[in-house]
Amino acid sequence: MLQILFHKLKESAVSVLPVAAIVLLLNLTPLVNFTTTETIVFSICSLLLVLGIALFNLGADMAMTPMGEQVGSGLPKSGKISTLLLVCFIMGVCVTVAEPDLSVLASQVKDVLNGTTLIVTIGFGVGVFLILGVLRVVFRLNLSNLMTFFYLLLFALAALLLENGHSAFLPLAFDSGGVTTGPITVPFIMSLGVGVSAALGDKHDRESSFGFIALCSIGPILAVMFLGLFTTGSIDYKLPDYTMYTDSSSIFNTLFHTCGEVALALLPIVVFFFVLQWLVLKLPKKRILQIVVGVFYTFFGLVIFLAAVSIGFVPLGYKMGAQLAEQDPVFLVLFAFLLGLTVVLAEPAIHVLNKQVESVTGGAVKKRSMLIALSAGVGVAIALSVIRAMFDFSILYYLVPGYFLSLGLSFFVPKLYTAIAFDSGGVASGPLTSSFILPFLIGVCAVLQGESNIMLDALGVVSMVAMTPLISIQSLGFKAVATKHLREKIAMKRILSADDEQIIDFM
Repeated sequence: MLQILFHKLKESAVSVLPVAAIVLLLNLTPLVNFTTTETIVFSICSLLLVLGIALFNLGADMAMTPMGEQVGSGLPKSGKISTLLLVCFIMGVCVTVAEPDLSVLASQVKDVLNGTTLIVTIGFGVGVFLILGVLRVVFRLNLSNLMTFFYLLLFALAALLLENGHSAFLPLAFDSGGVTTGPITVPFIMSLGVGVSAALGDKHDRESSFGFIALCSIGPILAVMFLGLFTTGSIDYKLPDYTMYTDSSSIFNTLFHTCGEVALALLPIVVFFFVLQWLVLKLPKKRILQIVVGVFYTFFGLVIFLAAVSIGFVPLGYKMGAQLAEQDPVFLVLFAFLLGLTVVLAEPAIHVLNKQVESVTGGAVKKRSMLIALSAGVGVAIALSVIRAMFDFSILYYLVPGYFLSLGLSFFVPKLYTAIAFDSGGVASGPLTSSFILPFLIGVCAVLQGESNIMLDALGVVSMVAMTPLISIQSLGFKAVATKHLREKIAMKRILSADDEQIIDFM
């Protein structure tokens, strides 16, 4: 166990330390001015982040992934699809309502929209679309066609929101789709998809194992848009308090609050799983003991991760964005791109996705290729978001052509790459995006456009991070297809050349 934990620590260190190094090196320049206390707190939080991600990944391997797979593969054995759909809906709502990422977003806009209303609405959207994910496997529905239909519906609703004067809801709605797929939701839903696909799908169709995260990212967007259509009155945004509190009482309160959030997030999943274990699954005691230990690793890993992010990363992200906004615009855009290249590596769920992709594809899609494509996509997303904050234009100028391009690519690349790409978009926009990158953009926007424009110009960065991997990962598929065709042509030429030589010899 210690050897496995050491390996996880090494992996998470490689993920987190580049982000920390960029911030600390930037502090050595005159571009930003962090206090000594802020620098020390951020450094300690970076080390805690390494530990938190390592424990979380270990817990996900031991508990979250096996629980999802057992639920997905065990329930269909009862022979009642209706039972499976009901359980999926309940689990979808439960894991989403308690998702820490969603709480972070809700706290950022609590003065605009009631946090409980927003969270419950989003949870309902995830539950409905998790049902749709199961039905897709059962009835062999094409993921590209489904995604095309629902994104066209999204943009139709976006037009209605604009017509009704509720354009401020658009960035919030699209961000909602990104934050729902966080560190608790992703391992469970992805493994549930693998289990359902193994039990009900075509065993030769690897693509059906993916796509659940993609569909569950659409549900919240639609739900929040419908909420916006029925909302009346003006939307006034109030800037949250981004002060870094370092006294012992504040740190204790943050830890206590985080423990409560994570316990609330894990409890419904664990209780529901053990109810199913008693009624349907009947797993051996040794397996159950491993899952229990894994849940504790997951709990402590998430508490450490989220507390470190809240204490050190959120306030420093805002301060860094506010100070860099006063520098040269070209440098700001380039720095945002560099930040995006590295920050995605520190997202806990990214490593869960990569491991799942390598496992399901038998190594056909390499972890390294995935990370490069994801890093490039997220880097571009954050750079484009900074440009939007500079020039004050609608998020739709990015999302409409971006999604049309990604949906267009889905008809020309292998279905497996499309499914992985749409899942990657949801996974890339994890807790570090909502707790570090979003405050960074809010700081930039507060300086460049003022507090009143933050809803329009800063929110939406999570949706950008969720969109660009759709293009970059599918580009891998496009490259794979082109390479395959090239190899086939070369092989054909060699065969023809060999035939020509035989004819010459015969003559």
